[in-house]
Amino acid sequence: MNQASVGVAIATRDRAPSLAHTLRHLLDLPERPSVVVADNASTDGTHDLLRRDFPQVRVVSLFANRGALARTDGVRALDTPYVAFSDDDSWWAPGALSRAADLFDAHPRLGLLSASTLVGPAAEPDPLNEVLAASPLGQAADLPGAQVLGFLACASVVRRSAYLEVGGFHPVLFFGGEETLLAYDLTARGWGVTHCPEVVAHHHPAPSPRNGRSATVRRNALLTAWLRRPLPYALARTRELATEARYDPDARQALREAFARLTAAARARRPLPPDVERAAHKLDTVAAAIAATV
Repeated sequence: MNQASVGVAIATRDRAPSLAHTLRHLLDLPERPSVVVADNASTDGTHDLLRRDFPQVRVVSLFANRGALARTDGVRALDTPYVAFSDDDSWWAPGALSRAADLFDAHPRLGLLSASTLVGPAAEPDPLNEVLAASPLGQAADLPGAQVLGFLACASVVRRSAYLEVGGFHPVLFFGGEETLLAYDLTARGWGVTHCPEVVAHHHPAPSPRNGRSATVRRNALLTAWLRRPLPYALARTRELATEARYDPDARQALREAFARLTAAARARRPLPPDVERAAHKLDTVAAAIAATV
C-alpha cells in the first residue's frame, strides 16, 4: 500500500480526553495515515488540545454541531483515495488500513468496506461481526467478503469518490443509525458494500446507562424507510412505531421526531432500484425470522 492512499476522518464533539486517546493510537500506526478531525463546535477545549498536543492533525472547525455530516467535512478535507472513519473512541489495528487499501486497489467496484470490530480492553468481538459475516446476500465475484446493507460507521473504510458521489451521510438523519441509508445509496449507484473480517478496528465506547434501541435510532430507521423503501413498507413501519408509542416513551419520542422531519424526507425520497429493494427485503425477512426465535 502507498502510505498516502488512506486517510482517517474523525467527527467529534466535547470528548477531548477520549479523542486524545484515539489520536495517540492512530498516529502510532505503521501506516502513518493522514488524520483529519472535524470538530462539531466543541466547547470543552478540544480545539486547544488539538493545537497543543497534535499539531500534525488537520482540524476542520465547524460552527455548529453537524452530527454525522461532519464526517463528510472530514472526507472533503482529505485528498486520499480511501478514507477510514474513526469515532473519538475508536481506532484501527496495526496493518488494518494497509489491508483495506489493498482490497480497494484489487476491487475497483468496492465502495465501502465494513471491518470486524473488537470492543473494549478485552477486545471482545462485537456481535455485529457475526451478523454481517453471515449476510444472506452472499458474495459477488468482483468483490471481497460478504455483501451487506449495514455496517458500523467507526469500523468502515470508503472509497472517497464513491462516498462523495452519493453525498455521504444524509442530512435528514443527522446522527444515529445513519449507516443503512449510506449502504443503500452506494449499492443503488452500483458500488459494492461488503464485510471484510480481516480488516480490524477497535472500539472503546463509554458505558451506556440504557439498553435497547434509542429513540434516535428508531426515528432514523423510520425515516430511512420513508426515504428509500416502498410506500407500503414505510406505512407499515409507521404503524408499528405508533403502536409501540402507546406504551413506550422512546417510541413516542422517535415518532414525534420522525414526523418533524417527514416533509424533508418526502422531498428527498428516492426509492431503491428493484434489485436493491429485493436485497433489502431479503435482509428484513431474515432479521424478522431471527427475532421471532429470540
